[in-house]
Amino acid sequence: MKMLQIVCARLPLVMAAMLAAALALPGSSARAEDAGNAGNAASPVDEFSKQLEDFQKSVPDLNRRIQDSAASIDRTTDVAKARAEIDELRAEVSALLGAVADNGPVSQLGVKALAHINDKLRELQQDTRFKPEERQYLIGQWQQLQEQTEAATKELDDARGQFAGLLQTLQQNEDFIGELLEIRQAERALEVIRSLSHDIRDASNQLNKLIGGIKPPGA
Repeated sequence: MKMLQIVCARLPLVMAAMLAAALALPGSSARAEDAGNAGNAASPVDEFSKQLEDFQKSVPDLNRRIQDSAASIDRTTDVAKARAEIDELRAEVSALLGAVADNGPVSQLGVKALAHINDKLRELQQDTRFKPEERQYLIGQWQQLQEQTEAATKELDDARGQFAGLLQTLQQNEDFIGELLEIRQAERALEVIRSLSHDIRDASNQLNKLIGGIKPPGA
C-alpha cells in the first residue's frame, strides 16, 4: 500500500519528463508550430465572407462597364452618325480645296505682299524726305525683302498646288474612304465586345468560387 502511494506521488514528475523528451525530439518544434497555425487559419465561413465582400465590391464596376459598352456599341453602329462624319469631312475638304485653289485666298497672299513691296520701292525712288544715302539704304532693304518674298511665294505656290492635288484625290475617293471609316467603327465595336467578354468571364470565375463556398465541406 505504501509503495502504491509513492508511485502515485511521483507520477506527475514522470509525465513531465516524458513531455520534455518528446518536445526535444527532431520535428517536434515544427509540429507544435503547425498546431498553432491551425488554430489561426481562417475558417470556411470567414473565407466565404471575404469572397462575398469582394464580389459585392466588383458588381457596381461591372454594371458600369456593361452600360458603357452598350453605349459604345450604339455609337459605333449608328449609321446616321457615320454618314454625318463623312459629310463633315466632305465639307471640310471642299472648304480647304477652295482656299488653296489657283484663284483662292492662299494664292493671293504672295501677290499682295509683293505688290506692297513694289509700291514701297516706287515711292522711295521719288521720296525727297531722306538723304541720298538713307534712301539708298532703305531701297536696299526693301529689295532684299522683295527677293525673299518672291522665294517664299514660290514655295507657298508649290505647297499649295501639291496640297490641292491631294485634296482632289481625296474627293474622288470619298465613297471608299466612307467605307473605311465604317470598318474602323466596326473594329471599335469588336474591341468593346472582346473587352466586356473578358470582364464577364472574370466575374463568372469569381462568382463560381463564391457559390462553391456555399456548400458545406464534403457535400
